[in-house]
Amino acid sequence: MILELRNVGKSYSTAEGPITVLKAIDLRLARGKSVALTGESGSGKSTLLHLAGGLDKPDTGSVRVNGRDIGQLDDSGRARYRRLEVGLVFQQFNLIPSITVAANISFHARLAERYDPNWEAELVEMLGVAHLLGRYPEQLSGGQQQRVAIGRTLAARPTLILADEPTGNLDEATGDSVLDLMLALSRRANLALLLATHSVRLANKLDEKVVLRGGMISQ
Repeated sequence: MILELRNVGKSYSTAEGPITVLKAIDLRLARGKSVALTGESGSGKSTLLHLAGGLDKPDTGSVRVNGRDIGQLDDSGRARYRRLEVGLVFQQFNLIPSITVAANISFHARLAERYDPNWEAELVEMLGVAHLLGRYPEQLSGGQQQRVAIGRTLAARPTLILADEPTGNLDEATGDSVLDLMLALSRRANLALLLATHSVRLANKLDEKVVLRGGMISQ
């Protein structure tokens, strides 16, 4: 099992008092599988992804990745986890504007000391961006930028991909194409994929679908 959430709860303090975002969440995700996390805005999807990505810690329960409770790691341990074990894909592409497409794709892999030119060449071919390698992010369309962002994430060979509305800034046809490519590449690399989306239609493309309502998994 790559990802396992056990009885996870999370609240945030506000001027009006604590707000509970997640309560008693149990979720498991195996290597080679994909799970769509659906639900209305405010249902806790992004919070759950932040916990799985080591960007925040749960108040209760545990978040285990590859058998290790990442909530027990210190800041440097969680930074190392994000560098080596998990890949993040967001609605905003977050490419580095001052470097080329080629440098963006290899950036995380080099940071993790996992740069593999053969794997990167395969990714570039599957992503259909070989003709764009010398360009800069501002010279790309939204769909092209998201393809580059996916390539950057997969180039470092993480075991877990977390995607938060990755097609939210794209038109429907481009979004479908990008998601299909992400699924194909994830299966090719035998990764686990957890993807948050508002779209039931997109969610149906993944292996399983989980619905969050009021911070809880709806049966």
